[in-house]
Amino acid sequence: MLKILQNASIYSTSYIGKKDILFAGEKIVAIEDRIEITETISEVIDLKGSIVTSGLIDQHVHIIGAGGKHGFGSMTPEIMLSEFIKCGTTTVVGLLGTDGSARSIKTLYAKSKSLESEGLSAYIYTSYFGLDAVTFTESIQDDMIFIDKVLGCKVAISDERSSYPLETDLLRQLKQVRVGGLIAGKKGILHIHLGSLSSKMEILLKIVKEHGFPIEHISPTHVGRTLPLFEQAIEFAKLGGMIDITSGGTKYTDPYKSVLYALEKGVSIDNMTFSSDGNAGIGIMDANGATVGFKKAPIHLNLEQVKLLIKEGKLPIEEAFKLITSNPAKNLALKQKGHVKVGFDADICVFDTDLNLTDVFSRGKQLMKNSEVIVYGNFENILN
Repeated sequence: MLKILQNASIYSTSYIGKKDILFAGEKIVAIEDRIEITETISEVIDLKGSIVTSGLIDQHVHIIGAGGKHGFGSMTPEIMLSEFIKCGTTTVVGLLGTDGSARSIKTLYAKSKSLESEGLSAYIYTSYFGLDAVTFTESIQDDMIFIDKVLGCKVAISDERSSYPLETDLLRQLKQVRVGGLIAGKKGILHIHLGSLSSKMEILLKIVKEHGFPIEHISPTHVGRTLPLFEQAIEFAKLGGMIDITSGGTKYTDPYKSVLYALEKGVSIDNMTFSSDGNAGIGIMDANGATVGFKKAPIHLNLEQVKLLIKEGKLPIEEAFKLITSNPAKNLALKQKGHVKVGFDADICVFDTDLNLTDVFSRGKQLMKNSEVIVYGNFENILN
């Protein structure tokens, strides 16, 4: 099926200009000043100069739910398809959190396949917080090789809920994701949850500076949890690493302000990403600090923080959107994601001049039209 998006003002790491985009099935096959309409074209959509970016990538989201630290009743439910569409997310990476017991890695895989069948692109990390790796096979390395959806492994450090791993523990896991990735044709990353303990990310800096392990396989997240932690993250980024700032979880300041601060300190915009930590469980506290209820961490704040970078931080559109398009694609080595480019997946977000999301296309299929979701998940009540 051939489809043309006309008059698109394209921003894809640079401003390309006003162009027509031709989809063939799930791929972008042409970007030209003007594409001729022939009888083979099944649909033509005039965007009338609207802003177009690549579909958004969320590389850290709890697609089957998380939470549970206040008992079974505090466990969050699965995320539905329309929740992603509403915020322009067309590619997700699901993962487990603290809980590797009640939450199953197999259920995580099944949910990623479900989201993919409904229209998104979905991947996962194997394991969870602990060193006692939760895997499909006998090892992290084998998961990397034999499980198509697995891009890397998750582990936690500097958190009271972690296994307090040593350098050798992390180096062994890094070896497995790297070697497994080499064999499977994947990059392989160790996605590292950072807590608020005083050890911060010193162990990661030591692994890079003293052991010389390739920094591109180390993926620290929640780096904006505290200012001292973020200062170390800045050092990590200046060494060439990619640092992931959480938009929806614990943070010492607004995430967009962390980005601006890092830029002032000499970090390249190309070494930072946003992820939501969406659907994690958050306790609701009363005036006395007692837990009175629970809510889900939002999944839409990646886009909102990028808008603030543009409106408050005065970053160009093409630079700000790197944090949720090309940069996570680079971190994950998703070679056909993150750009509006010939040969890439037809993942497209369309915005009006005020950066309100109006249309979403994922793998060539339109999921949002005129600011309304038009495709829902199999078990969603579209009347609500």
